[in-house]
Amino acid sequence: MLNRSIFSFLFLFLFSLGSYAQPYNAARNSPAGNDNNTIGSSLREGDSTTTVFTLTDCLKFALKNQPALNQSLIDEAIARKNNAIAFSGWLPQVSGAANLQHYFELPVAYSTLNGVLTPFVSGVYDYSTPSVTASQTLFSTDVLLAVRAAKLNILQARQNTAGTKIELVSDVTKMFYDLLLSLEQIRVFKDDTARLKKNQSDTYHQYVSGVVDKVDYKQATITLNNSLSQLKTASEAVQAKYAALKQLMGYPSEKTFNVHFDTTQMMQEIYMDTLASLQFEKRIEYQQLQTAKRIQRETTMYYQLSILPSLSATYNYNYEFESDKFTDLYTHAYPYSFIGLQLNVPLFTGFKRIENIRKAQLQEQRIDWDEVNLKLAIYTQYKQAMSNYKSNLYYLYAQGENVTMAREVYDIVKLQYREGIKPYLDVIVAESDLQTAEISYLNALFQLLESKIDVEKAMGDIPTDI
Repeated sequence: MLNRSIFSFLFLFLFSLGSYAQPYNAARNSPAGNDNNTIGSSLREGDSTTTVFTLTDCLKFALKNQPALNQSLIDEAIARKNNAIAFSGWLPQVSGAANLQHYFELPVAYSTLNGVLTPFVSGVYDYSTPSVTASQTLFSTDVLLAVRAAKLNILQARQNTAGTKIELVSDVTKMFYDLLLSLEQIRVFKDDTARLKKNQSDTYHQYVSGVVDKVDYKQATITLNNSLSQLKTASEAVQAKYAALKQLMGYPSEKTFNVHFDTTQMMQEIYMDTLASLQFEKRIEYQQLQTAKRIQRETTMYYQLSILPSLSATYNYNYEFESDKFTDLYTHAYPYSFIGLQLNVPLFTGFKRIENIRKAQLQEQRIDWDEVNLKLAIYTQYKQAMSNYKSNLYYLYAQGENVTMAREVYDIVKLQYREGIKPYLDVIVAESDLQTAEISYLNALFQLLESKIDVEKAMGDIPTDI
């Protein structure tokens, strides 16, 4: 009865895994699954066919659909519009106006008549004057700064987009590897469960035959239950990692997709040149800082040139109507116009210009220290990433040997147990060592891949043209 209950529990557990786990296509489990031409870029509502994504497909989808990246592209467009707005100051400014005015009492003016200062009423009761005014800036430090900083503003926006792409490629790649790690752990747990199920069945039959006592059978059952719990936990964790990958990609949450990877290619990609020199200029953060420095220098120059006068030309045309009767107001017009120049000279601004110059120079000095600090941070990041990569590579080789030896030890101990030489406790220990070695090997492999991404990011070598 106990054996039947265990088998029933195992059947229901595996059935629940098939109900909740997201589809998974592992190339290492299917030789025919190594076809890298499978592209998951076609996505349709109601499509019953599960989309298959390789790492490249995930990155391509993310670079087109990730919200933060699209917002960064919009920021580029906003930067161009801001430049267009600033450039408008160089273009003629034309405005129109009109007024209508009625006097209840006309103003009084004085004039000398026959040597006597005499008051008299001047003007008419109704006025109406439509007018057009045009102005053209000839020189201004404001529009000069706009012209000089225009290209830098566009460059800054593009560098921000490039930085977003680098972070996105790094995060999606790491999450993809993290998902693969969980899926491979599930495969290990399934293999472990299959072995333990076979051990539990063999132990049961030995117990029935009187070869072993009931303790061995119970130990096998306990070990099997623990393995089933690990498998269930890992299967549930996969769903959260799929959701995290969808979020990074900008993938619709209501849709599902399958991941596909080539183990041979992945093993080839673990290697990199550890002797390559670090170049700060390749880091997007360094490039952004250099652009910020150039913009700050333009700001300092703007305050230094603000002592210069501004000059503009104006033209005004008025079409004036006058009459003592409102009904005859628009009968006769008296147009007039003029052209002129306007010069504004900042003679004294309460030391505002001088203080702005000093402030801008201090901000330049601060950016210089930002550069020093950034170089130190990049160097530290590079050294830490390279150290992790080298240690993980060594750890991967060591764990590969451990897996081979643990599998040999398990096979020998299992055979010795069947021959009655070893107790079942040794089988449990050997099986636990094998599972630990396999899990450690997988952790080492994917930690190595992630540490390689960290090294490439630290050196500024993350590819974004995918």
